[in-house]
Amino acid sequence: MDRIESNLSRLKLSRIYEVLGSLAKTAEEQGKSYLSFLDELLEEEVAAKEQRRIETALRISGLPYIKSIDDFDFAFQPGLDKQKIMGLFDLSFIREKGNVIFLGPPGVGKTHLAISLALKACQSGMSIYFTNMEDLIIKLRKDHEAGKPGKGRGYYKSSLVVVDEVGYTPITREECNLFFRFIANRYEKNSTIITSNKAFGDWTELFHDPIIVTAILDRLLHHSAVVNIKGNSYRLKGKKP
Repeated sequence: MDRIESNLSRLKLSRIYEVLGSLAKTAEEQGKSYLSFLDELLEEEVAAKEQRRIETALRISGLPYIKSIDDFDFAFQPGLDKQKIMGLFDLSFIREKGNVIFLGPPGVGKTHLAISLALKACQSGMSIYFTNMEDLIIKLRKDHEAGKPGKGRGYYKSSLVVVDEVGYTPITREECNLFFRFIANRYEKNSTIITSNKAFGDWTELFHDPIIVTAILDRLLHHSAVVNIKGNSYRLKGKKP
């Protein structure tokens, strides 16, 4: 046993090291075959490594919090098409390099749904990255000023990028061009989720240039699911007189 534990430590099979004694005893008591015992050990190790992968990926993803779709209160948003939302969780839009756009006023659950999709993607082995529009523009501007396109960074290369709060703060014409390049770079290569409190017709007010707005929307909407959420703010639930 000492030799086995030493080899497990050298091979960095930490989960097998932890459970070997108890599983060996159970296998002996239940008369399990060698293959069954080995299978159980390997399943434990694989599950532990996968959990560590998910935890690491979530830690560096930028997600502000962790919420799954199970935490979403569909009863509070009765006008939302639950079947359409749940259909997104097969993640086919990511495999097809498509996008998802959540529109609606503050507090209706746009960010929650975006985070839930990112969480599911991460659990499915896909790379994810979360940022809000303001922080993304800062990153893109720094890349531009440094003369580096930043294409190796998570907000360019991840299978799924969530850009939250598009439209909450206006941006300059130069920043608008940087955002267009960002969207164009990901177009038909990787998937992007956008949340915005602005209807598409109001995006010109944000981006200043109707030609750039058209170019951005052309790429975002070409392969996309648009979810327009109309309702009250969940944050104000129970606080209105």
